[in-house]
Amino acid sequence: MSKLQTFVLKMACTLVVRAECTTSRARACDLLLSRLSEPLRSPVFMPVGTHGALKGVTAAQLRSLRCQICLGNTYHLGLRPGPELIKMAGGLHSFMGWDGALLTDSGGFQMVSLSKLASVTEEGVTFSSPYDGSVSFLTPERSIEIQQALGSDIMMQLDDVVSSTTTGPRVEEAMWRSVRWLDRCVAAHCEPSHQTLFAIIQGGLDEKLRLSCLQEMCCRPVGGYAIGGLSGGEDKESFWRMVVLCTSVLPRDKPRYLMGVGYPTDLIVCTALGCDMFDCVYPTRTARFGTALVPWGTLQLKHGKYAHDTLPIDPDCSCLTCTRYSRSFLHLLYKSDSTAGQYVTLHNIHYQLSLMADARASILGGRFPTFVRSFLGRMYGQPQASPKWVADALSYVNINLEA
Repeated sequence: MSKLQTFVLKMACTLVVRAECTTSRARACDLLLSRLSEPLRSPVFMPVGTHGALKGVTAAQLRSLRCQICLGNTYHLGLRPGPELIKMAGGLHSFMGWDGALLTDSGGFQMVSLSKLASVTEEGVTFSSPYDGSVSFLTPERSIEIQQALGSDIMMQLDDVVSSTTTGPRVEEAMWRSVRWLDRCVAAHCEPSHQTLFAIIQGGLDEKLRLSCLQEMCCRPVGGYAIGGLSGGEDKESFWRMVVLCTSVLPRDKPRYLMGVGYPTDLIVCTALGCDMFDCVYPTRTARFGTALVPWGTLQLKHGKYAHDTLPIDPDCSCLTCTRYSRSFLHLLYKSDSTAGQYVTLHNIHYQLSLMADARASILGGRFPTFVRSFLGRMYGQPQASPKWVADALSYVNINLEA
C-alpha cells in the first residue's frame, strides 16, 4: 500500500478526543466518518441488526431514539438477500432506509456461533448454510468484497475466531491467522476514502498472545481497533484484565471497539477502562423474552406480579413506551401479541443509549468517577455492594467505590 493510500485510509475515519477522565482511562471522542455530516459521539452503544434491521423496530423508530450507529452482519446478508441485490439498491443504508452510521461484522463470529456448520483453513472458512444447507466459502477477500458492496461506514476484518474459553495451541493459531488475514483484508480494501477498516485483536486470555497481536496489528494501516474474542463465557477477572491490557497498548488516536459487550455494568466499567464503542444483542433479545432494563437491574414483565402494576417500566424514563404504557399493559400484551417485544425493545435501546450519553456528559463535565459510583449505587444498592470484579477493575484505573 502506498503512502497516499495509507493517508486516505486514515482520513476516512478520524478520531478527535474531546475529553479524558483525569482519574480513569475513560474518554469522550468524536469519530468523523467520511460519509456522515455529524460525528459519531462516544462512548457509544451500537444495537445489532443482523439482517439489516432490528427485530420489530423500524429505522425511523431507531432514529427517533437518537441512535447514531447500528450493525449489520456480513455473513447473513451475504447469503440473504446477497450483496449484489443490496448494491443494486444503493447499498445497505438505502436498502434498510437508515441514514445513520453502519458497521458491518466480517462473518468471523459465525465460526463460533455456527461452529458445527463451519470448517476453517488458512485460505478461509467453509460454511454450510443454516437456511438451506448450501455450501459457501468466506475468505478475507470475499468478506471485504461483500462489505464494500454493502457500503458500510466501518468494515471489520475477517478474523479467525475461537471461543474465549478455548485453550491450547488453537488460540495461538487463530491469533496469528487473524494477523495474516488482516493483511489480506487491507490488500483487498479498495474504497479507503469511503469506508474504514478495523482490525480485531485476538489472543484469547493469554497475555503474551494478546501483546503479540497488539504489536503486529498496531503497525497495520487501519482506521480503528476492535477487542475481540471476549464476553463468551470467560470469568470476569480474566475479561477485564484482557480489556485493560488492550487499551493500555492501543493508540490514543484510534477508536477502540469492545465487541459483544452490552450488560449495563460492563458498559460503564469498560468505558472506565478506555473503550469507546460497544455492541450486543442483549437489550433487544432480552426484550423479546419479557425483560426490561432499568437503572436498578431488570424487570421480568411476564411475571404475574406485574399484572396489576400501573406504573411505567421506569417512571423516570422519557422513552415512548414509558410515557404511554404501563407494566400491566405490557404484561398482558406478552400473552397474546408480539408487539410487546417491540415496545420493550424500544425502551431497552433507549436505556442503553441514554446510559452512554450520560457517561459521555460526565466525562466532558469532569465528573466521571462520581457518575460511576452513582450508577453502581443505584444498580446494587450501594457502590460497595458491586461484584468484586467491578471493584477490582475500577480500582485498577483509580476509581475508589468507597469514596
